[in-house]
Amino acid sequence: MKTCRKALILPILLFISLTAFSQTNNDPKTLVDDGVALFDKGDYNGAMEKYKAALAINPNDYRADFELAYTLYTTGKGQDAIPYLQLILKSGESKYETYELLGSIYDDSNQSDKAVEAYKAGIKEKPDFERLHFNLGITYLRLKRYPEAETEGIEALKLNPTHASAHRLYALAAQDQGKRAIALLAWCNFLLLEPQTKRSTEAFSNVEYIINRGIKKNNEKSISISISSSDTDAYNLTMPMAVMASTLDKKDLKPVDSLNLQLTTVMQILGEQTASKGDFFSTYYARYFAKLAKSDNMPAFTHYITLSAWKDEDIAWFNSHNKELKDMQQWLKDNVNRGY
Repeated sequence: MKTCRKALILPILLFISLTAFSQTNNDPKTLVDDGVALFDKGDYNGAMEKYKAALAINPNDYRADFELAYTLYTTGKGQDAIPYLQLILKSGESKYETYELLGSIYDDSNQSDKAVEAYKAGIKEKPDFERLHFNLGITYLRLKRYPEAETEGIEALKLNPTHASAHRLYALAAQDQGKRAIALLAWCNFLLLEPQTKRSTEAFSNVEYIINRGIKKNNEKSISISISSSDTDAYNLTMPMAVMASTLDKKDLKPVDSLNLQLTTVMQILGEQTASKGDFFSTYYARYFAKLAKSDNMPAFTHYITLSAWKDEDIAWFNSHNKELKDMQQWLKDNVNRGY
């Protein structure tokens, strides 16, 4: 009797097992989920097999199309990804992420006009998707369309103020237009978010270049200011004088201490110049850094943003000024809302 029951149970269990196995392998959603898990593990070929299996069952599985396209792009096969993205664009599915990926593929293959078109289409569908504004700004920057790159940098920062690369984009776009004061503060903000990377070294070099531009030290007692006839930006005109005045009568200053005085003076003056203005730079950067410059946190700030240049000296300073570091961090938290 027991033997008979075992014989009956085994086929039932086998049927249940086979049914479950069949359902798993014929469920597009499960296949795509499995593919994503494989992608996250770095098994791109395995992931693509799952996506293709899902599409064989349901050719209208646009999630599978997107994930397959993204995997192809990740493995350097962006052109092969385009047909899958175009299928999504012809459907009624949400398209903004599709436009973002398509724009990246076009941008990487030097089809900048198509990239711009794709990013703009994505922005039209979802204006508050920060990455679309950022990527469009990067494309404009490569095309040397600097005013448009600046505009997209601003839009990206309004949506995500902690995106270090967006501050970098804004700084580069401003600097390439000769807006050095704007670029200076954007670089400073970038360095607050990213103080110790390869890009930080580039950023700090730009800070030094902007601070020292137009100032010529003839000898120990003679310093002159040189301003280009084409340099009519009001911020740029006052900046060299502010920098020079801040350290003119100071001797034997360490570079970090000299920079601290220079930045403090420049930030305070820019805050005064923009006090009645409501544009993005004035509200988001100038008045924010002017407030910082009037606080007791400038020494910690200067040591922090120069870590890529004077790391040993800065770390030694922080080791003996832990309270100043904590005070600056608290100030940054307390002043995170800048009005945008």
